[in-house]
This record gives sequence, C-alpha cells and structure tokens, in this order.
Amino acid sequence: MQKITTFLWYDGKAEEAAAFYTSLFDDSRIVHEQRYGEAGPGTPGSVMIVEFELAGQRFLALNGGPEFTFNEAMSLSVDCGSQEEVDRLWTALTADGGEEGPCGWLKDRYGVSWQIVPRRLQELISDADPARAQAAVQAMMGMKKLVIKELEDAAATAG
Repeated sequence: MQKITTFLWYDGKAEEAAAFYTSLFDDSRIVHEQRYGEAGPGTPGSVMIVEFELAGQRFLALNGGPEFTFNEAMSLSVDCGSQEEVDRLWTALTADGGEEGPCGWLKDRYGVSWQIVPRRLQELISDADPARAQAAVQAMMGMKKLVIKELEDAAATAG
C-alpha cells in the first residue's frame, strides 16, 4: 500500500466520480467500497468511501456532504504522451458541466481541478535556449487546452 493517498470529498457523488475516472485511464479500477452503517452519519447502506486506482495510483473518495467543495488550490496533474491523449482526456473531463481553464487546467463536472499536460511541454520549457523556452511558456499562457504543435511552433519561431 502506498504511504500517502489522495483523499477527495464529494457531496454524494463519490461512487459516480470514481467510476467515471477509472473509465478514463488504463491500469485503473474500483478497489473497495465502504458503506455507512447504522451509526451514520450517512444513510445506512449508502456508499461512504470508495477506494480506487487511477493508472496504478490509489485514491479515496468520501461521500462527506456539502460542507466542503473543491477549488484550484489542489489539482490532479496528468502527464500525457500525445496530443491524442490530451484531446481525449480534455473532452471527457470537460463534458457534462466541466469547465475549461487556462494553461491546460480544467474543472470536471464534480469540481475537481485537473492539469492535462503534454509531456512535450516540459521538454520545450526546459530548452537550453532561453528564448525558445520563454516562447513556449508564452504560447502556453494563451491557451486553454494545450496543443503540442502550437507550442512547438512558438518555440521554433524564437530559435
């Protein structure tokens, strides 16, 4: 078992969110569901905690109620190997009430913030030529969903 596990608080949608997330990533699954008992505080028999894995990383989701909500101070960052992966995840996570944000950030329909980042971005912003690196950063700052070709073109024109 991993030593540190991300614990997410939902208002009655933990089971639904875990099922959605596990459908998006390889090596993902629902591990276990724990239900509320007679002592509560939730409805007896309803899902309290869902333990799940995304790409082999363990998470816990709690149906804790409306007291707390997600914000951008915490996000899940996804390393994407291709534009196709960026596009697929961006489309799925912004669907049905999700929101696009700047620089590869988005909120899904549950309010969880994600960063959908092509691996190529790190290479471009780490370029030995500071002008190329800065041009890639500047291009990223003007985007919502990150587009590898546009990032590469920006870096190329500066070099």
